[in-house]
Order: sequence, then C-alpha cells, then structure tokens
Amino acid sequence: MSRDAGLDNLLELNGTEYHEENGYWYKIEVSLVEPSAGIPHGIRYNLTLHDSKNRRVFGFDNAHAPKVKKAKGQGKYKGRIVEYDHVHKSESDPGTPYKFKDAQTLMSDFLDEVTKRVT
Repeated sequence: MSRDAGLDNLLELNGTEYHEENGYWYKIEVSLVEPSAGIPHGIRYNLTLHDSKNRRVFGFDNAHAPKVKKAKGQGKYKGRIVEYDHVHKSESDPGTPYKFKDAQTLMSDFLDEVTKRVT
C-alpha cells in the first residue's frame, strides 16, 4: 500500500481544537496503528464537532464497528460490517458506515460538514 499523500497533514492536526465564534468547536484526534481487519488503512481517528453545550453533534471515527440495522422482513441475523469507519450524523446516531478513501478525503468531508453545520 502506497503512502497516503494527505496523511502527514492529518497527523499534524492531531490534538487540534478549533473554537468558532458561535460556540461550536471541533476536535481532531488521529494516530497511526497497525493495520487490522477493522482498520486496514492503519489510521485511527476521531473527528468531532460539538455545540456550545459540549455535546457531540457530528463526527467521523473508527473506534468501534457501526451498528447495522436489520432491514424489514429479513431474518433474525444481519451480517456484521468488519471495517470500523463510520460517521455519526447526529447526537443520537449510533453510526453509519463511511467509505474511507484516504486521509485528505476524510479531512475534506469532515470540514465540509462542519462548514454546513456551523455557518
């Protein structure tokens, strides 16, 4: 696997917290880990947007596998998603699978969503 061109930029942002004038703020946590079945790209991340009451209102992470909802009419069991990459679209969203492409796209997707929600 070739080196992700945006990875160094993302890693440099580890620990960054940025506070908007309207009280919203976001935090970026990212580190390299040994690639595994759940994290094949070897990047553990948690990119979160919080409101003025410090509640997470949106975020991308791969700390756990997203919960898969069973489609209506299916049997009792649903196959489990192996990859952990997912997005929390709201405060109560347990996670929706996210197709990780590369570090630059992850950061762009996150900042695009922050811009939509904060402005």
